[in-house]
Amino acid sequence: MSKRDDAREVLRRVFGFGEFRPLQEEIIDSFGGGRDAVAILPTGGGKSLCYQLPAVQQEGLTLVISPLIALMKDQVDQLRAAGVEATFLNSSLEATEVRERTAGLEAGRYRLLYLAPERLFLDGFADWLKRLSLRAIAIDEAHCISEWGHDFRPEYRQLGELRSLFPGLPVLALTATATERVRRDIVDQLRLEDPPVYVASFNRPNLHYRVLPKGRVGRQVVDLVRARPGAAGIVYCQSRKGAEKLAGDLRAAGISARPYHAGLSPEERAANQEAFLRDDAPVICATIAFGMGINKPDVRFVFHADLPKNLESYYQETGRAGRDGLPAECILLFAPGDAAKIERFLREIEDEEARRIAREQLRRMVDFAESVECRRADLLRHFGETYPEDNCGGCDNCESGGEEVDATREAQMLMSCVHRIHRARCPMGLSHAVAVLRGSRKERIRSLGHDQLPTYGLGEGQPEAYWRSLGKQLLQKGYLLQSDDGYSTVRLSERGRSVLRERTSIRVRPIRVADSAAEAGRERRPSAAGSIPCDEAFFERLRAWRKELAEERGVPPYIILGDAGLRHLARCYPQSAAELLRIPGMGEKKVHEYGEALLGLVRDWLREHERQEFAPLEESEGRGGSTSPASPGRSPGGCPPSALASLKMLREGRSVAAIARERGLQTTTIETHLAQCVESGELTDPDGFVSPGELERVGEALREHGSYPLRPLFDALEGQIGFGRLRLAVAFLERGKRAAGS
Repeated sequence: MSKRDDAREVLRRVFGFGEFRPLQEEIIDSFGGGRDAVAILPTGGGKSLCYQLPAVQQEGLTLVISPLIALMKDQVDQLRAAGVEATFLNSSLEATEVRERTAGLEAGRYRLLYLAPERLFLDGFADWLKRLSLRAIAIDEAHCISEWGHDFRPEYRQLGELRSLFPGLPVLALTATATERVRRDIVDQLRLEDPPVYVASFNRPNLHYRVLPKGRVGRQVVDLVRARPGAAGIVYCQSRKGAEKLAGDLRAAGISARPYHAGLSPEERAANQEAFLRDDAPVICATIAFGMGINKPDVRFVFHADLPKNLESYYQETGRAGRDGLPAECILLFAPGDAAKIERFLREIEDEEARRIAREQLRRMVDFAESVECRRADLLRHFGETYPEDNCGGCDNCESGGEEVDATREAQMLMSCVHRIHRARCPMGLSHAVAVLRGSRKERIRSLGHDQLPTYGLGEGQPEAYWRSLGKQLLQKGYLLQSDDGYSTVRLSERGRSVLRERTSIRVRPIRVADSAAEAGRERRPSAAGSIPCDEAFFERLRAWRKELAEERGVPPYIILGDAGLRHLARCYPQSAAELLRIPGMGEKKVHEYGEALLGLVRDWLREHERQEFAPLEESEGRGGSTSPASPGRSPGGCPPSALASLKMLREGRSVAAIARERGLQTTTIETHLAQCVESGELTDPDGFVSPGELERVGEALREHGSYPLRPLFDALEGQIGFGRLRLAVAFLERGKRAAGS
């Protein structure tokens, strides 16, 4: 493929999408243009495309450093399904397979090579790589190189040698979670040369966040999973024993579930992961050993049965839900005692500074779990981003919160208790103050004489959870201060002293205290962005077809087509190859391979069922952050808003080139818009767009090669008609044939 191919044309033709997600195009321009770059994109934000598209667009081999074998195989399978030659070398391969692949690499057969960092530094391997026509290097999960990252891996440190091993090659570092400090460390460790750092929004609008009081965990998890029949999900546990027990509880309840943890044999881990990826076991109960780089896009829920150690881990683990842009749920089961369990492990950290950082990260995680503020805003704030709305509509706090209520009396009681404990020269944490206020008979309280304080027992009328929640709000509002010395003691701030002296009114968000963990777990199915209404019965039929085909080919079902694509199929009922190309994820190779089968399924379905009609989706909804070439979200037969905007400007007298300049798009994109208008009937006269001679030449090529894919047509015409103009000509010719047939 030559460099003249437009990136948007590659995006549409190979990957099946018509618009880039935020920052993808800028990253591709930078990295594809030979510059180092750092890309911080959320899970599901399209990181892989940032190096895959330039690898397709340009000659040579792109080296991809990836930490997990499963991720390598998954991405290679997806690339091959899209018609891209890619391979991996790792310990899962037999010697004959390694020889075949190395021979293919030496012959220049592949565009992408996936490697683990360890293999790169085997004796002689880097020298062998130098003999290949390497053009670029991409490093996935780049936060692993930083000791400040939440998942530091010592083997990643060696990647700093890449600059001296392969001077002049552009390096792209990619990760979903990196604070400002980690970003700087990535640049320093990899010796990147003046790289632009692209940081996309960390917001995942299709994810709904919820925290439930933790009770009988096995029963809670079973009830939650039962309420989502057939949905794929991950249940995270802190221990191997916990993962095994929950998987057993689910199986006993008739739910297909598998465990995944480091205590299993490699063969068992691989088998359980494969069963999850292929939908044979929709639920996996796992420790944090599972998940990094798992590319399954249709995970509908992530439950945390135990408290994560930090917000970075929580964000990354919940980010494995809803990668396809469809609604997904993230539920954390929380009990304050979970933090104490983690704290015991932290005491074993020998380095004092590392121990302090880990404790601060844990405290931040507990603050999130106990907060009554918007959980989305809290998460984004941690990564240096401000959420602009007062109510996200996608978390438990925002859905059930209301106007702030007066809590002056209760706040004064708690603040006074904290003040008296601190004045007794015995600073303690919030939990201790709550215990004193509720009149606890713990030995620790009696030995300190805190059962003699005037505030002892004043708050026995409210449960512990109420006072803890109130205390967290007082900390967030600045009435109380918490130490960062690892002990998290609390004391009054100057603002707190002032309101106590002056008896100032204190208002807080309503505090919800469930009567029991079971009651808190009663189902309230949340709303979330990204839903795609469709013919649900037809969607299930399409899922069954996809599963059968995936089993025949030995790949996970989503390799064939994701749920978002199937839902668009089940609302648009496409009638032609051209309409299939407007489905997200349907590139030309997939239309060529599955097109006839899918069109047959549509015809068969409509013979026996009534066609359903749906209101148009919003321009940005339902496509996982990436839009299709002709927004399948519109009502059947309609034209996407972006294409109509180009057509309107054309009718106002602007040329295609002028429209492209004004809209900041490529001329190929505008020509594609006009082709969509032809296909929908908005534009019928080719005069002024494609000459009669061009139509004749394209028509001759059509008779020999067919309408799609466009590449054989392009080659047959010796590249004299560009892809955008070619698609426009095909649209006019195909429409003419349909009109003649009717």
